[in-house]
Amino acid sequence: MNRPSTRLLGVALPALLVACGVTAQSPEPEPPWPRLKPVAQPQHQPRVRTRPNFEAPSATHCSRPVSMREIPGRFGNNSQPEELHRRRRAGDAMADGATSAPSPSIAAAPLRAERREAAKSIAPSAPLPVAPQAAPSQSQQPVPGPVTAGVVDDNADFTSYLAFRNRTRVAHRPRDVRDRYLLEVKDARGRGVADAEVAVYGTSGHAMWARTDAGGRVWLHPDAFDPSRSAQYDVRVRKLGHESGARLVRGQKSAVEVRLDAPAAQPRARLDLVFLIDATGSMADEIDKLKATLRTIVAEVSALPSRPDLCLGLVAYRDRGDAFLVRTHDFTDDVGGFLSGALIPLRAAGGGDYPEAMNEALHETVHELSWRGDGATRMVVLLADAPPHLDYGAPHYDDDMLAALGKGIKVFGVGASGLDKQGEFIQRQIAQYTGGRFVFLTYADARNPSSGAGRETVHDVKNYSVDTLDRLIVRLVTDELGKLSGPL
Repeated sequence: MNRPSTRLLGVALPALLVACGVTAQSPEPEPPWPRLKPVAQPQHQPRVRTRPNFEAPSATHCSRPVSMREIPGRFGNNSQPEELHRRRRAGDAMADGATSAPSPSIAAAPLRAERREAAKSIAPSAPLPVAPQAAPSQSQQPVPGPVTAGVVDDNADFTSYLAFRNRTRVAHRPRDVRDRYLLEVKDARGRGVADAEVAVYGTSGHAMWARTDAGGRVWLHPDAFDPSRSAQYDVRVRKLGHESGARLVRGQKSAVEVRLDAPAAQPRARLDLVFLIDATGSMADEIDKLKATLRTIVAEVSALPSRPDLCLGLVAYRDRGDAFLVRTHDFTDDVGGFLSGALIPLRAAGGGDYPEAMNEALHETVHELSWRGDGATRMVVLLADAPPHLDYGAPHYDDDMLAALGKGIKVFGVGASGLDKQGEFIQRQIAQYTGGRFVFLTYADARNPSSGAGRETVHDVKNYSVDTLDRLIVRLVTDELGKLSGPL
């Protein structure tokens, strides 16, 4: 078959198009349609996290002198540290923008370094000289009479806790804890393995971390970190070079047991105890009462049968525009120095609006203190009468309560007089997730804190026990250390 030459087609085709009234030309470019706005994730939705956003506890001791570092509430002549907050907001926006973005803790890593550098310029790490204390005025004297408090364990009465969450409509950082599973790590003799590292990986790629408590137990809440609701999870457990694992399948058993060939607990318990305190003006009475009873608390804890090796830390916080945002005293075993150099000089002042800088203080407590590793029991007593600011951006308390569980830190929220529904909800949220309990001050007349010690409270609790606050703190410590399994 004869084919027309390429040259002939090149001449005939344009002539044909002209004859038909069609002009050959380049196609029109696509109109510049507006691009669809990307749908950002809600702030409360966890990002895909495949590696921890915290460092493992690793300090070997707390034999250090009392020292202090501060994050200032005022920068220069400004009443607020605007640059610090601008960077924090920028990091938070990055974290919430897409699933592939860094987690808030990763985005905040330069911020933490900046804060440490700022702290060094404000206060040296060397021991601080303790100024001679003038005789306290009458207004500074501890309020006479005992301080009574109640306590509830929301993990022990989980149904009531979920009912409380359902009927309490307040602003908070949502984390779904309705679906939960108990992980128990035991040695060959059936004893609980304390402070074992736990990693939980979903088929979706989401992951979480935890450490078992003194009894070898930890509560796992898959929906708090995995919005895709994986059908099953790979659970890995390790301690001191020994490793084991199990499979957690939704809808099957409510508890998972892992056997781990780990050594027995140390004969002497090690306790890292932090007081995380709202130091704004309305907290004067509570701070003075803590000063009056802390020596008794320490003496009774030290006399427990396990003779705990005790380390004390203090993190106080106020708010933006105050003399300090967060003031930190790292762990020390010098009880006398802790009292005279950290707690006694603390004064309640500042504040102004109702919420305070609890987010920043919890972040400092979880990430910046020298928590001991290798079998320590780690506890935080959070004493506050107000909720955190939810309008400041990162850090967020829910991210840090997840990190606290990963580091084996239990938070015991103590609701002081004036704590509202939002403050109660958030304190209980943090305590329940980390395995702690919610403590609240009680009075003869619930709505009149000046009425003195009693059994009444305005909080949404029932079936609670009441004791003096100092005895209650000792009891909580005793319960935790009593779970340790010594040699049989």
